Amino acid sequence: MIRLTELSLPLHHADEALPAAICRRLRITPRELVRHVVARRAHDARDKGDIKLVYSVDVNVRDEAAILNRFRKDRQVQRTPDTRYRFVAQAPEDAARPVVIGAGPCGLFAGLILAQMGYRPIILDRGKVVRERTKDTWGLWRRSVLNPESNVQFGEGGAGTFSDGKLYSRIKDGRHLDRKVLTEFVKAGAPPEILTEAHPHIGTFRLVTMVESMRATIEELGGEYRFSTRVDGLDVVEAAGERRIRGLHLHDGGYLAASHVVLAIGHSARDSFAMLQAAGVHVEAKPFSIGVRIEHPQGWIDRARFGANAGHPMLGAAEYHISHHCSNGRTVYSFCMCPGGTVVAATSEEGRVATNGMSQYSRNERNANSGFVVAIDPARDYPGDPLAGIALQRHWEERAFVAGGSCYKAPAQRLGDFLAGRASTALGSIVPSYKPGVTPTDLAECLPDFAVAAMREAVPVFGRQIPGYDHPDVVMTGVETRTSSPVRFTRDEAFQSLNTRGLFPAGEGAGYAGGILSAAVDGIKVAEAVALSMGASTADAQSAVAA
Repeated sequence: MIRLTELSLPLHHADEALPAAICRRLRITPRELVRHVVARRAHDARDKGDIKLVYSVDVNVRDEAAILNRFRKDRQVQRTPDTRYRFVAQAPEDAARPVVIGAGPCGLFAGLILAQMGYRPIILDRGKVVRERTKDTWGLWRRSVLNPESNVQFGEGGAGTFSDGKLYSRIKDGRHLDRKVLTEFVKAGAPPEILTEAHPHIGTFRLVTMVESMRATIEELGGEYRFSTRVDGLDVVEAAGERRIRGLHLHDGGYLAASHVVLAIGHSARDSFAMLQAAGVHVEAKPFSIGVRIEHPQGWIDRARFGANAGHPMLGAAEYHISHHCSNGRTVYSFCMCPGGTVVAATSEEGRVATNGMSQYSRNERNANSGFVVAIDPARDYPGDPLAGIALQRHWEERAFVAGGSCYKAPAQRLGDFLAGRASTALGSIVPSYKPGVTPTDLAECLPDFAVAAMREAVPVFGRQIPGYDHPDVVMTGVETRTSSPVRFTRDEAFQSLNTRGLFPAGEGAGYAGGILSAAVDGIKVAEAVALSMGASTADAQSAVAA
């Protein structure tokens, strides 16, 4: 097949316009076009009055060789890439069982790939199965009751389960591992459209059933899940001049022998970070960001981005991505934008408030929300201890808890009051979506001074880019501290810890991913590294292709 890219058509084009455009572009007659399949669809809304749909299509033609030769210098007409996944190894019959710590996107795909290669992995998660975890999460949102081991951060599916379910990233991988992730998601119940949309997403409710389906697949292949199982220590032995992992100490006093361990613990496993540092695992501080969630009526964002075409079903709810470099040297930017979504309580520790955003597949809630955050840096803001970023996060989360009323309500403020430097005593026309509720206050008391100054400078800049962004009734809810892991468990080219052989740091918690898709891809890479390090048989695996 031939892959034809950057094929642009009007938003309101008829069905027959696409094959006609293919024929024009390839300079062939309709009889020469055998069939076509949409590989990717995006939209170009730079001109709101003339929005275009931009396609990549795979086509069968009667004389493929002649067309490829005719367009041999045209980068937009190429042979369709082979995106099939090929396993790198196959487990021998007596293979040891690797252990995966964490059942978020990274751990899920590490476990899946290991299971598909025949390794029968053991997957540990400190939280509960996804439906029980969902009940506990709603317990915080509806009744202000927090379960520190089962919440937005901990449990089957990871933090991405309660998010917008975005399935795109900036990663570039010549092996098309992102395609493997999307294909497995579709097999597990995701809508097939995620294979073609430029910015696919799933939403929380669909993610729940998909995670369950993938767990069943792993178990059918011999994998084993152990929920409500926290790892509280490592058994590390020194031999032949190197440290090597030998087993895991569990929270209930149990012990699990393990020579190959995938560390996919997520970006909020702060007690686990401390345990790993105490065990001597190499760790370093990593940048992250801090700020608030900011809410606008979704209709405002739709009109700002799409003009008169707002509401068109092919466009859906509009997104935005904005950033500004401030005079104090800080960068302010939008993070994890959730069209038609809600702001949710995302803390995992008692006496602290943290926020995040979430959307369902329909994205039809009244408000859009996004992180409105300021980048911070270890050398400048929390030097010294590699875990100092955690202390910084906790400090501001505790301030937010008190400002919200010490009951898991979140501190909130009208944007107009924030810019004027005065506390809010009431909110305006925009109703905040955060549950279990908000308390009007002064968010400047819940954020570093440098962040407040940078955010105040950025607001009018963003208002010029998105009309209505700087409306005084816009709601800000604090605090957003979990943008990414504040640490990195550094690994070598074989994906193993720099100083602890057999330990494979992976995903967001280890500092190597940001979001569902990139975490899942990292899980695949680490699973492959585990298999190869176990002396796997690769003779037959090079030609093995995932179903």
